[in-house]
Amino acid sequence: MLHKAKRLIQPSARSDVPPFMVMDVMAAAAAIEAAGGRVVHMEVGQPAAGAPGTAIAAARAALDLADIGYTQALGIKALRDRIARHYREVHGIALDPQRVVVTTGSSAGFILAFLSLFEPGDRVAVACPGYPPYRHILTALGCEPVMIEISEETRWSLTVDALIAAHRKTPLKGVLVASPANPTGTMMRPQALAELIAAVEGEGIRFISDEIYHGLDYAFPAETAAKFSQDAIIINSFSKYFCMTGWRVGWMVVPDALVRPIERLQQNLSISVPTLSQLAAAAAFEGRDEMEAVKHGYEENRLILTQGLPRAGLTRFLPVDGAFYLYADVSAFTDDSFDFAKRMLEVAGVAATPGIDFDPRHGKHFVRFCYAGSAADMREAVERIGHWLTKR
Repeated sequence: MLHKAKRLIQPSARSDVPPFMVMDVMAAAAAIEAAGGRVVHMEVGQPAAGAPGTAIAAARAALDLADIGYTQALGIKALRDRIARHYREVHGIALDPQRVVVTTGSSAGFILAFLSLFEPGDRVAVACPGYPPYRHILTALGCEPVMIEISEETRWSLTVDALIAAHRKTPLKGVLVASPANPTGTMMRPQALAELIAAVEGEGIRFISDEIYHGLDYAFPAETAAKFSQDAIIINSFSKYFCMTGWRVGWMVVPDALVRPIERLQQNLSISVPTLSQLAAAAAFEGRDEMEAVKHGYEENRLILTQGLPRAGLTRFLPVDGAFYLYADVSAFTDDSFDFAKRMLEVAGVAATPGIDFDPRHGKHFVRFCYAGSAADMREAVERIGHWLTKR
């Protein structure tokens, strides 16, 4: 009987996706801390700051009313209206609130976008290195992620030539682009983004723009794909700029033709996004001054790392344009970034994410550092890394 039960409970092939390694690093760091050790956390892309005061106040007021029921599947009207207004204020775009879909973080946005756009077997291009769940979610849904290598020659961004070449080889149904990008922190200039969108849409390829790190731009302003196309799917979140990771609330901007299909999917997959998080998110926009102060802290951290890591021995890293990541080349020390990150955690007490999480091909030579913590932590990390590398 037990043998029969074991045969019945077999995980599906689609569930056989790699782990998101950064979570394993976080668990290892937590074990060191539980044993009394001190760890500087630079592994998880999570702001150290909390949600804006306006968001917290709105959540408290809603709890006092004790009326936290389901909402419409597409989201609370006030929040959808406020998101549309955000595009007018920041990007000068008149966006119809009916095209806004509230989601359970950007993660649900990716699932809804992929389900509404693609069939099993469809090929979808993503940058390599890139955010691992892009390809893992696509795989779990039966699609084929097509990893296109980016490099210094292309300033670590997808190009028209590379995408069209991949499409000519075997047709693509979609492409997902992030700017600022994770893990690299690099950005596309607006003209390059516009040219890429025009080229791929001219080939009938659907364009998805991950804009979760918008607002966290330092080298030049980030531009939304919504400015260049009414057919692009935009995915964003309150997690990064607004420091609301655990609230699990994000949004999409979608073409008119996808509003009802995505509404039906959301109705069936989750009914609606948590009400309390939506009410807080609507108020978060009024806390931008607070969030800008947090952003200035990231800029200080960015300077600490870009000046301090070369003195510590890590002299090569990608352009640090936006988000809160620095992607460092560690090939002078190792050809195994997993082992490098493991020893850096165990010996130096600095937690960072090995590049193989983001790039199965060349990630063995890279480590991602998140600088969303305090300036004091960044200085301590630089000192610890320098001391460790000189003693190796």
